[in-house]
Amino acid sequence: MLMNSSHLKGLVIRATDGELGTVDGLYFDDESWAVRYLTVDSGGWLGGRKVLISPISILNADWQAKRIDVALTKKQVENSPDIDTQRPVSRQHESEYMGYYGYPYYWGGPNMWGPEYYPSDLAVPSIASEQARVDSFGGKSEDSHLRSTEAVKGYYIEAADGEIGHVEGFIIDDRAWAIRYIEVATRNWWPGKTVLFSPSWIQRVSWTESKVYVGLTREAIQNGPAYTESTPISRQYETQLYLHYGLPPYWLHEAEHKSSYSLTV
Repeated sequence: MLMNSSHLKGLVIRATDGELGTVDGLYFDDESWAVRYLTVDSGGWLGGRKVLISPISILNADWQAKRIDVALTKKQVENSPDIDTQRPVSRQHESEYMGYYGYPYYWGGPNMWGPEYYPSDLAVPSIASEQARVDSFGGKSEDSHLRSTEAVKGYYIEAADGEIGHVEGFIIDDRAWAIRYIEVATRNWWPGKTVLFSPSWIQRVSWTESKVYVGLTREAIQNGPAYTESTPISRQYETQLYLHYGLPPYWLHEAEHKSSYSLTV
């Protein structure tokens, strides 16, 4: 299911033995655009400490009840590695975190979640994911590519022929826990119109300039399908979006990727 990231903020995170807190923000990978962690405000029971929850632990996201159930206990979270969410999360911190919970590493594999395509598949490590963990120990240390969605909001969007708006939000796939679309407000040019971009259409992101560059013209964007937050995103709308820009949809690429990968394992 596709959900606007604004609907995540404030959702209750429920462990197997009680509530952990509420969702405060998201960390995404700026290479794959996968949501790697939910930042959770623990409230009073941990003295206001913020903790990271990986989508690997998510059992169910109940949007109507505004609750996410995770396969963790409060004690596990209380004793988890203390990570300062006000500073960049390093790969060393991630390694400690994944090791503490016994999760395979997501980096270094061929899919969005390393050896697997969905984070839930990492909750029960396969032979492939165990091998990925072994291989990562022997490989060189990599830099983390985590970014906060809150920090990226407001970034200007630069089309092929000029500026067109700014990042307003993100559309999250709650199965793959990936950012499928970036919500762009163009009201400074076309009053009231909001559009969606796929991260795969981005040419580059300048973190120093706070700018996102896309290889699309302003005219193409102006004539593209409008997005309304109150209207659920259907596969019909997504197909219309990709047909308008003449670009292949992500689900075809993923089907091919998963098919070819299954032949090698």
